[in-house]
Amino acid sequence: MDAVVSSCGCPATLYIPLPPGAQAAVHARRTVTGLLGLESALCPRAVAEDLVLIVSELVTNAVLHAHGPYALTVTVEPGRAGIAVSDGSGSMSGHGSDAGTRRIGPGGRGLRIVRALGADLFVSRWGRGKQVIAVLTW
Repeated sequence: MDAVVSSCGCPATLYIPLPPGAQAAVHARRTVTGLLGLESALCPRAVAEDLVLIVSELVTNAVLHAHGPYALTVTVEPGRAGIAVSDGSGSMSGHGSDAGTRRIGPGGRGLRIVRALGADLFVSRWGRGKQVIAVLTW
């Protein structure tokens, strides 16, 4: 999958379509880690680690609770990062009848983790689906 990176120092923006299934979160983490390595002046290391965790949680939630296509957009500038994960589900709750996968066993802590890391969360309609958006400031 091709990534589009737009960077001239500030802000740095990344857009990637994501594969379905478990590889989506792996691909997202690797790509965002690469972006943050290239743009280390924009984001302190401890914040970068939190940002990668937030990306992983949001992408995993999309794959577990919605159907594709999936995409990730990350924008980083000094003091703020925005993470948007889009999916093809019209359900704004993420738990609609069109979800493609059911969780077996413990779970349900992803959005609590995202909030505990200090991110503000939003959901908005996006094309035929939705975007879950996290904004992290430091």
